[in-house]
Amino acid sequence: MSSIWLAGHGLTQSEATIDYPRPDRLVAGNPKRITQSLYEHPNMNCGIWTCEVGAWNIQFAANKQEFFQVIEGLVRLHDANTQNFVEIKAGEAGIIPPSFTGKFEVIEAVKKYFVVVEA
Repeated sequence: MSSIWLAGHGLTQSEATIDYPRPDRLVAGNPKRITQSLYEHPNMNCGIWTCEVGAWNIQFAANKQEFFQVIEGLVRLHDANTQNFVEIKAGEAGIIPPSFTGKFEVIEAVKKYFVVVEA
C-alpha cells in the first residue's frame, strides 16, 4: 500500500545545495543556484530552485525531462536547433523535453518549483 504525504515534510527532504554553472557551459554571469529537494525517487526529483541572473548552455539526456512553474522572476529557454526562445514568468509553467539542447537564461532572479523525471 502506498502513502501520500505533503512534499517537504518527512524523510525525503534534503539539505539545500548550492552550485554554479560549469565553466565550459557558462554564457553570462556566474549565477548562484540553490536547490531544495522536497522529494526524491530513483526516477523523479522535485523541489524548489532559486537562481541569480545569468545564462548557461544545457543539454538534457534522452531519458530526462523537467516540468517547472516559475514562482518569482523571469527565465528564457533558447532552443539551439531552432534559434527561438520562450520567456516564462511568474505564474507560468514550462517543460524542458528529453534531448533538449539550448541555453537557460535567468533574466530576473528566479524561484521555481520543479519536477525532473528520468525514465
